[in-house]
Amino acid sequence: MIIKEVYARTILSKSKVFDYTINPYIGCEHSCVYCYARFMKRFTGHKERWGEFVDVKINAAYLLQNEINRKKVGRVWISGVCDPYQLLEKKYEITRRCLEILSKHNWPVTVQTKSPLVLRDVDLLRKIKDVEVGFTITTADDDVRKIFEPNVSSIEERIETLEKLHSLGIRTFAMIAPMLPKADDLPAKIAGKVDYVLVDKMNYHNADWVYRKHKLEYARTEDYFTQKKIEIGNALEKENMQYRLLF
Repeated sequence: MIIKEVYARTILSKSKVFDYTINPYIGCEHSCVYCYARFMKRFTGHKERWGEFVDVKINAAYLLQNEINRKKVGRVWISGVCDPYQLLEKKYEITRRCLEILSKHNWPVTVQTKSPLVLRDVDLLRKIKDVEVGFTITTADDDVRKIFEPNVSSIEERIETLEKLHSLGIRTFAMIAPMLPKADDLPAKIAGKVDYVLVDKMNYHNADWVYRKHKLEYARTEDYFTQKKIEIGNALEKENMQYRLLF
């Protein structure tokens, strides 16, 4: 893993998902094989494979402090093209320092991650009036998880973290996306632990070779996604959960 400390030019960027996005890092240690953020290499000039480099924006908090005073209040998505709680965050605390600033200014925040490290910052999250934390959970089967997300926390750890956050009164959501094999068992496991669920299919071609290697091509067809869309929707309704299908 090649780690570099870099100075960013800006940190509070416009987003098509929410008003703004903050990405404390360029690159991600999680190395999920399907990650759409690989496109970032076209702009950063990295020659390393995705998952083998991370640039740490060590001036992120300084930039945010300056930018937040000049911009209109809006919801900030802490995620986008990296996991804000990847392992390096434990050392650098870039995400935490940004949360401290957002908390002081009381901006609405959406955090999206796959890491239980987010529990470290519960003290800050509880200070923000309008905050939610989402976990990306793509399958209920940890063997499938190991194929597609080799360096990420287990499914059980993610669900347990959601439950802890939810029990503390923090709004939570699960994003079942990309929907991988065995995802249809997730609704029963996350029931009562999240406020809502988002579901989307595999829209990226980065992982085609993984499906072939593990003989999972059946789970990449439109017929499969159509069937699972119905099954997951029915399962979520059975659990009386709010959800949105994104495909």
